[in-house]
Amino acid sequence: MPMAGPMSMAPEPGIMAAFEAAKGFMPVDEGLALYAAAAEAGRLGLPLLEIGTYCGRSTILLADAARAAGVTALTVDHHRGSEEQQPGWDYHDPETVDPGLGLMDTLPTFRRALHRAGLEDHVVALVGRSPRVAALWNSPLALVFVDGGHTDEHATADYEGWAPHVAEGGLLVIHDVFPDPVDEFTGQAPYRVHLRALASGAFTEVSATGSLRVLRRTGTGI
Repeated sequence: MPMAGPMSMAPEPGIMAAFEAAKGFMPVDEGLALYAAAAEAGRLGLPLLEIGTYCGRSTILLADAARAAGVTALTVDHHRGSEEQQPGWDYHDPETVDPGLGLMDTLPTFRRALHRAGLEDHVVALVGRSPRVAALWNSPLALVFVDGGHTDEHATADYEGWAPHVAEGGLLVIHDVFPDPVDEFTGQAPYRVHLRALASGAFTEVSATGSLRVLRRTGTGI
């Protein structure tokens, strides 16, 4: 498949402003590393996929990279919030609760953020649980960004469901990789997925920025 032409590895100021204005937890340095990975992967001419939309902070960067490469960004989330975002937890935001249902619903906030960034036409939002969507998926992807639930159950399901779809030369990006056991809840499951990907022989690490790891698919043994 032909590659897209040269493109910047950094987003324009307006996109960065939209990223920083959106609700979410990704620091700027990790966001820039994600954008660079998406810009590189987009040259394969295949879609970029994110697991864990939340309110669209990282989606804005993926969508802008997809727009520049002439491909589509896909983002998967049930929009009811992961474990650490539920009421009573440190990462809970009461503004994301649907007052009529008493349940989290981040979809409206995500749509507003994407609209404000001018990127709605470059994203397909897949509203559902990651394993169910992955079971229906059968096309190669240039990039898979794993940023969903932080339990072993959810992180493992995201890896097993989506990593096999990363095209040869494509990128697997894993967020919230924290090797220190003190981060047992927020970062140990992604860390174990990261180790599993490296041990598989299918992926080689390309870069590490904060808790963001970028791996390239170089083999078949997932």
